[in-house]
Amino acid sequence: MNPIDMFASGLTFHPDGDVRAAERRMTTGDGSWHVATFHVETDADVHADHWEMHPAAEEAVCCLSGGVRIYLRPEEPGGEEQMAALPAGHAFIVPRGLWHRLELDAPSDIMSIGLRQGTRLEPRAAS
Repeated sequence: MNPIDMFASGLTFHPDGDVRAAERRMTTGDGSWHVATFHVETDADVHADHWEMHPAAEEAVCCLSGGVRIYLRPEEPGGEEQMAALPAGHAFIVPRGLWHRLELDAPSDIMSIGLRQGTRLEPRAAS
């Protein structure tokens, strides 16, 4: 029996029902769902200068401590970003295929649950 440090490893949930501790990764190609927990101190820790998009599935972003803001990129050029504030104990489900980014209100612990297959990052300046 070996406890898993969720701040050092992630969990992958495979289609065949297996659950394994694994390296935390932004992308996977094996069809497994990934659960990862992070302690973040600054906006740079959550790549606030980049948009992220997951085409294969929705993503749950959970704020365990601190405070996080999730911004959704407008689908139409010239539109306004939408923002959801997540205090500790709250989660937000990012719709499949929607570009999003995070900013911190304070040092935070966050958990991400998603299917990372095909995940893309794009610098904010390019949007």
